[in-house]
Amino acid sequence: MLMRSDPFRELDRLSQQMLNGVNGTLARPSAMPMDAWREGDTFLIEFDLPGVRADAIDLDVERNVVTVRAERPVGDQDREMLASERTRGVFSRQLVLGDNLDMGKIEASYDAGVLTLRIPVAEQAKPRRISISSAGEETRQQISGGSRERQAINA
Repeated sequence: MLMRSDPFRELDRLSQQMLNGVNGTLARPSAMPMDAWREGDTFLIEFDLPGVRADAIDLDVERNVVTVRAERPVGDQDREMLASERTRGVFSRQLVLGDNLDMGKIEASYDAGVLTLRIPVAEQAKPRRISISSAGEETRQQISGGSRERQAINA
């Protein structure tokens, strides 16, 4: 359901985290951490965006690509920071999702710094039971009947 289209982008993100520390920098903030799982007929994704206002989050969907963009504003430039560990600036993340999800019915909610996306599994991708009809039932009955006749003749 969740596909990665560019392994080099992920490698770049990981190397930047290693070189710049887990918090990133103002010029290159760290990627937003996420969890993804399936619950029944729904695919869920949660993004951690602590300290980001809901109106500072943009969610775009194009075909099977979901883009989340959020911004935590840079603080007052005039203040002298004694410690600055919280990343600021623009965060974005793109996910390439499989064709088995119904991208037209995505629901998004934001609570306590967590953006949650609920994407239903497309009807054509849901498991279904297919009944098998065959003329074999008649054939089996005929074969069975023939066997009884043979058994009666041989007895």
